[in-house]
Amino acid sequence: MTVAVITGAAGGIGAGLAREAARRGMQVVLADRDEAALQEVARGIGNAAYAVQTDVTDLAACEALAEKAYKAHGQVDLLFNNAGVLATGNSWEIPAEKWQQAWAVNVEGILNGLRAFVPRLLAADRPARIINTASVGGFLPSPLMAPYSATKFATVALTESLAGELQILGSKIGVSLLAPGPVKSGIFREAPPEQAEGFHTTMTSMLEQHGMTGDEFAPLVLDAVERGEYWIFPQPEALEPTFSNRNQAIVERKAPQFFTAE
Repeated sequence: MTVAVITGAAGGIGAGLAREAARRGMQVVLADRDEAALQEVARGIGNAAYAVQTDVTDLAACEALAEKAYKAHGQVDLLFNNAGVLATGNSWEIPAEKWQQAWAVNVEGILNGLRAFVPRLLAADRPARIINTASVGGFLPSPLMAPYSATKFATVALTESLAGELQILGSKIGVSLLAPGPVKSGIFREAPPEQAEGFHTTMTSMLEQHGMTGDEFAPLVLDAVERGEYWIFPQPEALEPTFSNRNQAIVERKAPQFFTAE
């Protein structure tokens, strides 16, 4: 039996991962703060799904999620720290509460998942894997979505640090960094401020035209997890050649250009 815990599972990537994991015979523990949507996803999966309403910004809620997952199944094999939010606008005009929410969900949410699950995974002393969701936006910063870019850059750094720490301990826990490109996740559903309306329209149109659905995206992710890959780029075309060009620009000390995260 394989048990997967997935945060942000009420829609988009998380729901797609949950359905694909169940199709592969896994038991899935689904977490999200949107209980109604979460229960709908769980009902669609059936007996393999166990839904736990969870606000990942609350450490006590993440501890409760871990306790319920272990009580239900006695083990956790895959932990997908996947919940995320996005805000658009000029960096100096985005309200402080939006910046704080982005940090609380996109970074502290992962930290709370690690705080709740890593001690239990270490105590189990058996193979497991943690998959943290960043974005190609964690490598290619974008104007007009600075909180997202900043927190996804932080996720990349946090995940590499985590991998090193677990290696130092000689742990059996593997780590993966998931960097999606355009996926139809609903992350742009919030109405933008006036100065970001054109950007918001462009990004939502791009997602509709070129984005994968969560169900199309999930098999690529789980295949990479099964191969034990650290860097999971299911849509490499969203990163290259822009990432190589950006790195070369840094080496050559060129001023930043406007790389748009996808």
